[in-house]
Amino acid sequence: MPRTPSKPRVGPADVVREYGPFPGVPHVHGVSFDGSAVWIAAGESLQSFDPASGRVTRSLPVVATAGTAFDGRHLFQLAGELIQKIDPNTGEVLSTLPAPAPGPHSGLTWAEGTLWVARYRHRQIVQIDPETGRVLRTVESTRFVTGVTWIEGVEGAEGQLWHGTRGDDVNPENELRRVDPATGDVLERLVMPEGVLVSGLEAGQGDVLYAGGATSGKVRAVRRPSHG
Repeated sequence: MPRTPSKPRVGPADVVREYGPFPGVPHVHGVSFDGSAVWIAAGESLQSFDPASGRVTRSLPVVATAGTAFDGRHLFQLAGELIQKIDPNTGEVLSTLPAPAPGPHSGLTWAEGTLWVARYRHRQIVQIDPETGRVLRTVESTRFVTGVTWIEGVEGAEGQLWHGTRGDDVNPENELRRVDPATGDVLERLVMPEGVLVSGLEAGQGDVLYAGGATSGKVRAVRRPSHG
C-alpha cells in the first residue's frame, strides 16, 4: 500500500530577535553561522555580525548573491551559477564549483561532509559532492525553497533538515519547514508573521534558527521548538 505521510505540526514562528538593517546591505541573500558569528550574503560582499551585540565584525569583498554555508574551516557562497569556496580569514576564493543545473539557486548549507543546495523555482533541495558537484540526492518540496539548513543530531538522535519557503497565490504564507531528508515529507511548519520573507536560513547555537529577511535587510532569530 502507498505510504501515507503523517500530518505535520503547525505553529507560528517565534521571532525572538531582529538584527539590522545593516549599513550597505539592502538585501540579505543568504545566512550562515561559523560557531560564533553570523554571516550574511549582501550581494557584493560577505559580512558577519556578532549575534550577542548585533555589531558588524567583518566584510569580505566577494560576490554573494544567494546562499552561504560553513564547513568548519571554509565558507561556501553561491554566486550566480557557481559555488565559491572562500578562506574566511582573507576573503580569497580558493576554488569554484558549478551549482547543480538548472538554476536559479537560493539556499546553501553544509552537512554530512556534503553541500545541500536549494533550487528555488524547481522546489528542490539537492545534496552534492563538494569536490565534484555530483548529485547525491534530491529532496522534493511542494513550495518555493529559499534558505536551507541542517541541524546535527545529538545523543543518537537523527539530524534535522529545515528550509525556508516563499508563499504563492495558492499558499501565501512564508514558512520555516522541517522535512524528512529521505522522503521530503513535511514534519513541521513554522509560519512567519504576515509579510515577512525568508531569504536564507541557518541553525545557530541552541534552539535558534537565523532567517534572512530579503529586501528588509534584516536577519531574524527564530526559536526552534524543543520537541522532535
